[in-house]
Parts: sequence; C-alpha cells; structure tokens
Amino acid sequence: MSLTDLKRKKTKDTRVKVSVDDFIKDANNYALGLGASHDQPVITSTTQDFLKGLDKKSTKIYRHATFTLTEKSISQLDEIAKSNKVAKSKILRILIDDFYQQSNTKQSDLLRKTSG
Repeated sequence: MSLTDLKRKKTKDTRVKVSVDDFIKDANNYALGLGASHDQPVITSTTQDFLKGLDKKSTKIYRHATFTLTEKSISQLDEIAKSNKVAKSKILRILIDDFYQQSNTKQSDLLRKTSG
C-alpha cells in the first residue's frame, strides 16, 4: 500500500439548498412525527393523544418534581409504563387527577388503607 492510497477522496456534494423557513418547518414536522413538508402525516391516533401535552404552549404547564417512592412502587410504575407504553409521569398525572376527583371520604379511606 502506498501513501497515495490513503488520500482522501472527494465525495459528491448531494446536499440540497433549503431555506431557513423550510428547515424549521421540517424540524417541527420531525418533532411531531410527521414526514418532510411534502410527505403525508404518519401519526396514529394514540400518538396524537400522547403529543397533545407536548406542544410548545402546553409544556409551560409542567414543572419538574422529585418524589421518594418505595422500590415496590417504582417497579409497579415501571411495569405499568412498559405494558401500556406510556410515560411514567403521565401515569402519575392520571392517578393524581383520579384521586383528586374522588370525594373526601373515598380519599380518606384510600389513605387509611395504604398507611401503616
């Protein structure tokens, strides 16, 4: 092998010139699971439901929180998330909302059952 074999070979430039607006539009489409601006959407209805909480305006309603959970709770949450293919935080939001919607007596009963 000679040193000429190690020379870098020029590759053909196959990049297409794209305007800034088209680039941003395609990036947004990619983030939403859509194809390029000329392609048809490939989102399923379950994905659309999941993405409702992920648009720019609604993400401002979320805040980071840290909680301490037991190992059993963590493993149960992991199992639920994997089997339903849903984010753990979304499951917790659903459970919190469900608990909040119950009457005070039902909330008290649940809390009494789980404490101890």
